[in-house]
Amino acid sequence: MNTGILEFVTIFVLAAFVGNEVIGRVPSILHTPLMSGSNAIHGIVLVGTILIMGSAHGAVQITLAFFAVLLATLNIVGGFVVTDRMLEMFKSKPTERAARSADRDGADPDDGSGDTQ
Repeated sequence: MNTGILEFVTIFVLAAFVGNEVIGRVPSILHTPLMSGSNAIHGIVLVGTILIMGSAHGAVQITLAFFAVLLATLNIVGGFVVTDRMLEMFKSKPTERAARSADRDGADPDDGSGDTQ
């Protein structure tokens, strides 16, 4: 194994350990904003893979570039799906909103007249 490959493997292993420590210590309340930032980064990765695919020559390069575009796209879509599901958890249901609104206004949420008899 030559020195260049050994350096790349060392950097990859160190990045994996650092990434695991950083992500493992993020509180769950910050997960959604972190995911949004990650989606933006993966958007840049997707643009880069499309540019590289445009300059690929030969079947092997085109195939690898295609899989890179496919995986980057799946990562972005998955990130948006997870972020959307996380944000749905913080929304109240329409019946809960009506009940809170009625309690605040002093009206009965069922009759809609605003009378408090």
